[in-house]
Amino acid sequence: MGIFRTKTKTEPETAYSPVTPAITVDNVYLSYRSIVPVSKRKSEDGKKKSGRVEHFEALHGISFEVAQGEIVGLIGRNGSGKSTLLRVLAGIFEADRGTVDLHGKTVSLLALGVGFQKQLSGRENIYLSGLLMGFSKQRIDKQIDEIIEFSELGTFIDKPVQTYSSGMQSKLGFAITAILKTDIILVDEVLSVGDSHFKKKSFNKMKELIAEKNRTVIIVSHNTSTIQEICEKVIWLHDGDIKMIGATEEVADLYEEFMEQY
Repeated sequence: MGIFRTKTKTEPETAYSPVTPAITVDNVYLSYRSIVPVSKRKSEDGKKKSGRVEHFEALHGISFEVAQGEIVGLIGRNGSGKSTLLRVLAGIFEADRGTVDLHGKTVSLLALGVGFQKQLSGRENIYLSGLLMGFSKQRIDKQIDEIIEFSELGTFIDKPVQTYSSGMQSKLGFAITAILKTDIILVDEVLSVGDSHFKKKSFNKMKELIAEKNRTVIIVSHNTSTIQEICEKVIWLHDGDIKMIGATEEVADLYEEFMEQY
């Protein structure tokens, strides 16, 4: 983990340096409702009918705590609830039961397709995203040129986001989060999106953000080498439950062994 900030034996947790929580998740449940269509073959009169409603429980009583300044990896196979959990932490989804306490800290979610109004321009979405993150218009005014420059979108910044490629949306989302720095940053797979130049640029910017000791980061990635390099500890989700929480290398190694079975 050498190039990133990590806690070392020279930073003891004593009565004079208590751990300050940044995220406290207590017994969180969240379920989705989906409609399963009924085919004409199954209907008696051949007329179109609405399908039946099914419930899918995505998170089953999740509980954990992240200290201020920790860098945490969130791993698990597809469908395990990782992105859902990040959206609950960001306040996009509301839990059915349980509580999420961010202890008064600001939070941003960096994920493809989240938070942008597609009919609005990139510039308008910068203001919308910044306001939703809790920043004033005056603060956004001061930093919007820096955001646009970092995004490398050029004249596209004034075109509707619905005309953007996924890579362009990723660039805009990362630029907003990187320049309008929140206390907590949630990252969902976006470090692997975009051209090679921007990947390197965003990875270096993420290192810079992580270097600030009071910033708390949770990163979702299927790239275990990235998780091992960046994170101090890992939460392993499996089918909506926490399978394991612990030191990065221990959890990552067990997860890789587990995934070899699939």
